[in-house]
Amino acid sequence: MPSRPKPVSAITRSAWHGLLAAALLALPIAAPDAAQAKHARHAAAAGLYDGVWNVEFATEAGNCSSGYRVPFTVTGRRVSSAGGGKVTGGIGRGGAVSVRVAVGASVASGSGRLAGNVGAGRWSGLISGDRCSGVWQARRG
Repeated sequence: MPSRPKPVSAITRSAWHGLLAAALLALPIAAPDAAQAKHARHAAAAGLYDGVWNVEFATEAGNCSSGYRVPFTVTGRRVSSAGGGKVTGGIGRGGAVSVRVAVGASVASGSGRLAGNVGAGRWSGLISGDRCSGVWQARRG
């Protein structure tokens, strides 16, 4: 005669605890909520570009000298001066950077992208009374 399945009440207490433990172990670990995940991404990316960046500006249009070099400091998502004028700006997603540089009466704004230890972009401004624009390249370190 074939054996009949035992009723649930007949399962021993230790077997029940074993099944419960196995079921709990099989549950996925809860992922952090969206705010925690966003904070973790920002914290990880915040120091990605930290350091001193040596930026060289080349003039493509206007009557401005070419080859100016200005050191920038990146700390977290902020860009500031490492000497040589007032520098303000920020780093966004994927290394997108925007900067404003003021030295005396000369003012220029630039944007571009940093990746690893290099960066590049475009700039424009009023340098010693002349409207100029061009490109910039940067190297960390």
